[in-house]
Amino acid sequence: MTLCELCGDEAFNEHHLIPRHCHRKSWFKSRFSKEQMQQTIDVCNMCHKMIHRLIPDEKELGRNYRTVESLTAHPELLNYLEWKRKRVRT
Repeated sequence: MTLCELCGDEAFNEHHLIPRHCHRKSWFKSRFSKEQMQQTIDVCNMCHKMIHRLIPDEKELGRNYRTVESLTAHPELLNYLEWKRKRVRT
């Protein structure tokens, strides 16, 4: 069983740390390798939805939240993850 890298629940999705929408943009192509742009993390459905709901701008997501550490530092996402992690443990 694969676990969500954000909350620890069962993971069924992959989240591209640099959204696929950004892969053809020159800003991203000049700063990241193809391998870096294709990096993903395993996430559960709820966490994946919350990432895109709380950070809807794909360019912002790719520029500022392209690591697990930066995602979990986002204040609203951190609040959600604290709530979700309590649910997963019970």
